[in-house]
Amino acid sequence: MALTERERAILDVERSWWAAPDSAFTKRTAIRRQVGVSTTRYYQLVSALLENPDADAYDPLVVRRLRRARDDRRRARYEGRRVEERSRR
Repeated sequence: MALTERERAILDVERSWWAAPDSAFTKRTAIRRQVGVSTTRYYQLVSALLENPDADAYDPLVVRRLRRARDDRRRARYEGRRVEERSRR
């Protein structure tokens, strides 16, 4: 099943929100403007997208980056440390 317009918009936000020329433009603003959902709902949708093979086909770099970040957070919780500590080793 192909991605919906909203699912593509979510991946597009993840790909480019930080590159906006307006310094007042935050990720929360990008989520509201481009996807039209709360940040809580947005991250629930992102989580579901990470398991969708169509999302991986649409933007493999973004999906794999998000999976790595998710896996790092899970590993950090399991090991009882903060995610930032990983880079200090």
